[in-house]
Amino acid sequence: MIFSVGVDIVEIERVKKAILNSSFTKMVFTENEQKFLKTKAQSFAGNFAAKEAVVKAFGTGFGAISPKDVEILRNEAGKPYVVFYNAALDFIKTNKITAVHISISHDRSSAVAFAVAEV
Repeated sequence: MIFSVGVDIVEIERVKKAILNSSFTKMVFTENEQKFLKTKAQSFAGNFAAKEAVVKAFGTGFGAISPKDVEILRNEAGKPYVVFYNAALDFIKTNKITAVHISISHDRSSAVAFAVAEV
């Protein structure tokens, strides 16, 4: 059963400027994400949109959950998936969320992500 959904869209150019600041990158993305994303602004934007979509699906925003508590990785086929830590992990346990599905897409100027949380 669906708990909730979330969607977010991000301007790639804004993220491109933000990732030039290493403190932004370290504050928002885990080490695993940084290794995978390298310096690709489109990929950073997609991951940021996915994190936002997840916390929107939770109804919490980033006030209660840190961006680094929601890690967006890819499987061998390139499909994105979420790993939860700290407050995000507590949230999914408390709310009996059994799965969170995400989809990420981008064009030249924007990245968009959609998240579905299941119970």
